[in-house]
Amino acid sequence: MLASLFLIGAALATPGMTVQQASQAIVDESSGGLTEAVNRMVGGIISYVGWPDRRAGDDLTLCQVGAPRLTGLLAPDIPGDRPLSLRRTSAGAVIANGGCDILYLGRVSSADRMRLVQWVRARAVLTITDDDPACLHGAMFCLAHRDTGLSFSVNLDAIARGPLRVDPRVLQIGRSVS
Repeated sequence: MLASLFLIGAALATPGMTVQQASQAIVDESSGGLTEAVNRMVGGIISYVGWPDRRAGDDLTLCQVGAPRLTGLLAPDIPGDRPLSLRRTSAGAVIANGGCDILYLGRVSSADRMRLVQWVRARAVLTITDDDPACLHGAMFCLAHRDTGLSFSVNLDAIARGPLRVDPRVLQIGRSVS
């Protein structure tokens, strides 16, 4: 069960990009606690994103590439019950066929990660990873499990490269996810 959530708000600067440490949630370490926290956090992030070619109630497709590090079962809990379909796929299939509104990167090779990040540029595709805690490899949102709980960072440079509208209140997601 998630306990109190709070905003960290410490800005980090890295060469060539701006990464904002956004939120941290204390996680119940019992069986399923981390999975629940990941799914709520991912769902909360999705709820703060606007796609230029989609209305609020339109279905979204989340493509999972690689095995997630933080959860065995990726099933985002989106506030408001927005329809979401989940497709497990490969980097090559995403690049060849598209069809993804959200790209969740688990454990993938460096080469596949670079290809996917390049492919996403200028496309209306939200990228979230749990395989890059420092948020250095081009995903928009990066989840990390630390001793103090589950946190995420925002790569503002990656967001600025695409047409998605990310509500700045996403930085307060820890307050709204319970």
